[in-house]
Amino acid sequence: MANYTTVSKINAYIKNMFRQDYVLSRVSVKGEISNCKYHTSGHIYFTLKDEGGTLSAIMFASQAKSLSFHLSDGMQVIVSGRIEVYERDGKYQLYANSIVQDGIGDLYKKFEELKKQFQDMGYFESEYKRPIPYFSKKIGIVTASTGAAIHDIMNISYRRNPYVSLVLYPALVQGEGAASSIVSGIEKLDTMGMDVIIVGRGGGSIEDLWAFNEECVAEAIFNAKTPIISAVGHETDFTIADFVADLRAPTPSAAAELAVADIHQIENRIAGYEELVNKAFMKVISQKRAVIDNYSMRLKYLNPVSRINEKRITLDRLKERLDDNMSRLLKDYRHKLEVYASRLHGVSPLEKLGQGYSCTQNENGVPVTSVSNISLGDIITTTLKDGEIISQIKEVKNNESFNS
Repeated sequence: MANYTTVSKINAYIKNMFRQDYVLSRVSVKGEISNCKYHTSGHIYFTLKDEGGTLSAIMFASQAKSLSFHLSDGMQVIVSGRIEVYERDGKYQLYANSIVQDGIGDLYKKFEELKKQFQDMGYFESEYKRPIPYFSKKIGIVTASTGAAIHDIMNISYRRNPYVSLVLYPALVQGEGAASSIVSGIEKLDTMGMDVIIVGRGGGSIEDLWAFNEECVAEAIFNAKTPIISAVGHETDFTIADFVADLRAPTPSAAAELAVADIHQIENRIAGYEELVNKAFMKVISQKRAVIDNYSMRLKYLNPVSRINEKRITLDRLKERLDDNMSRLLKDYRHKLEVYASRLHGVSPLEKLGQGYSCTQNENGVPVTSVSNISLGDIITTTLKDGEIISQIKEVKNNESFNS
């Protein structure tokens, strides 16, 4: 078997060669910034490019602190540092110690010119922005059929609303023919009755995203009847499509969240509204029931039958009172009658007759109480307890002793 070495040894060997090269240890490279990313660690990763090639570069956080400006894509700079091999990946890159600005890159200049052109034409004005429907049921998507963008949009859309319909137009989003492919996708979906269209792709360099800066794409977005959300690149990436679109999303994932309503929030909101409606309905029912009860009570009170029954009760009570009063009065009168009867019994003629007395009356039935009331020859009637004696006056004697 032939002699062999390892990958690590080869990379270490090449790295050592780079370190020993005096030119590579002190270089200043002029180029245009692309794919610039600020890492949370403070390191800055970017690519230097010109018309003939690209060079990966990194500036560590310790050196990045001394920068007096913010690096961005399209910026023309001169980077001083050293070229070394990243041993783990076997790739060489520029380790920057300092960076100075050297104007604006050609693509960035073109981007600014296009931006000013469309701004002067009024394509960015808010009066042309169409509102994004709150509840979209059919969403068109213009992006590559492969890649993270479409997967992110699908995952987030179905998580927020599994009933939403997604229609993909698989377009080229980078390179030759990308702009016309994006335009075809926008025009096709615009005729299919979509509620909203998402146009976008994942992040990349200014060259990778350039199709979304083309004039034909801006025209297609502006002329579309369907509201369009632009979702091109990362949050820090901006294209002409972002400014022309009705709404810009910082990422394709964010575009899905803006286009697709969260069905769970809607269901919770509906449940809340239903609870409020039920409470309001029950309150109205309670109020109406109270009114009905009040009317029912008033009706019972004013009902003739009820009034008659009440009067009958009152009449019964008055009758009871009358009966009681009559019984009391009869009792009182009966008692008085007994007293009077007892008194009359003592002066009753019959009682006197029973005791041996008699009663004498003249022919006219007038009691004879004195001899002066009769004359000789008068017929008188004497009543005793067991009968009457009819007599004729033969003689009248006046007893003077009764008069004294």
